[in-house]
Amino acid sequence: MHQLHGIVKPSEQTENKINILAISGSLRANSSNNAVIQTAATLVAGKAGFIIYEGLGSLPHFNDSKDPPQEVLTFRKLLAEADGVFICSPEYAFGVPGVLKNALDWTVSTGEFVNKPVSLITAATGGQNAHASLMLTLSALSAHVLPDCTLLISFILSKIDEEGNVKDIDTRLAINNIMDTFINDIRNKN
Repeated sequence: MHQLHGIVKPSEQTENKINILAISGSLRANSSNNAVIQTAATLVAGKAGFIIYEGLGSLPHFNDSKDPPQEVLTFRKLLAEADGVFICSPEYAFGVPGVLKNALDWTVSTGEFVNKPVSLITAATGGQNAHASLMLTLSALSAHVLPDCTLLISFILSKIDEEGNVKDIDTRLAINNIMDTFINDIRNKN
């Protein structure tokens, strides 16, 4: 894989495949949420294209400007071009990380999430508050989120090894099931 403008793209072309845009709510490279995203990327290999967006930290604070910065336009374009969006988020202070909420706010008036298939995993110590809040935000954005495409992984740190891999077999199986259901949902919508 190589990195280009804050986006990690798979090295193989994904023409005629479903393309999923993955967004981590954590800016830390070695976060448990990025471990979940890497696990999901491995599990969907050969089934779907998987692009990991890494520009969350470069998005400016949301305002309702009619002339948004280029970083926002790039983010919106990636969302619009994706067949589905996979979000994995931690919970900070019983809520959604500010950078993730900021990114979602940039799409309120432009509609990139309207009817867009979305899968949501919240991976945290607890996570239920962030998960509920994100579900509410995605509902406000009119995203298409199936209950079978969401997962709350509590006590995530106990499920990751020292190398940053999801080691817990039940968690890996749950992520695999979510991704398979998500890909099938996207196929059925197209």
